[in-house]
Amino acid sequence: MISQTEENYLKALFALTSTKGEASVNELSKMLDIKMPTVNGMMKRLSEKDFVIYESYKPLKLTEKGRKEASLIIRKHRLTEMYLVEKMGFGWEEVHDIAEQIEHIQSPAFFAKMDEILGFPEVDPHGSPIPDENGKVIVKDFDRLSDCESGDVVKFMAVKPSSEELLKFLNSRELVLGAVITIQSVELFDKSMSVNYAHREMEVLSNMVCEKLLVEHVAK
Repeated sequence: MISQTEENYLKALFALTSTKGEASVNELSKMLDIKMPTVNGMMKRLSEKDFVIYESYKPLKLTEKGRKEASLIIRKHRLTEMYLVEKMGFGWEEVHDIAEQIEHIQSPAFFAKMDEILGFPEVDPHGSPIPDENGKVIVKDFDRLSDCESGDVVKFMAVKPSSEELLKFLNSRELVLGAVITIQSVELFDKSMSVNYAHREMEVLSNMVCEKLLVEHVAK
């Protein structure tokens, strides 16, 4: 049996190692806001359970067992978020903290039924991929809106990283996943963008926002 605390460490380490495959104890300590000696102690414990490759003064790595375990925790979290939005009417900005609690339920049948009720979704309400029942994650290669140019027509696919404040901002601009965005112009000074989508014309988005919106190009 794995504890909730251990699950939280694995999930955090999964996020940190998703790009370069390794992370330092210091990075994990900062992410979780936990002192380094405590993190080191947990890494030793997770290493003994074959979830983590841990050696003093060397980067941390997840084992295949640890990566699968972390993926399954993320699966439960993202399925829960989707269920809360699709079946219970919560806003996409409201679901993270609730899912943080529900993801620790140790019942594969519970989440399998949730998946079935939802129609086996591939992504959560924020566009992040939902791992399958074996922990496999299919990550699609999207562009950041901030990397696009004037005249591009793109489809809004995901928010990364998301925060309650950002999601509330997007709500206020009626900008939702699936929206087709036409970039009218890009300001040279601060890289802010004037865009059109749905019934909104010449909406201005800051570069800080554009960096967090993932899109795919569509035919003009």
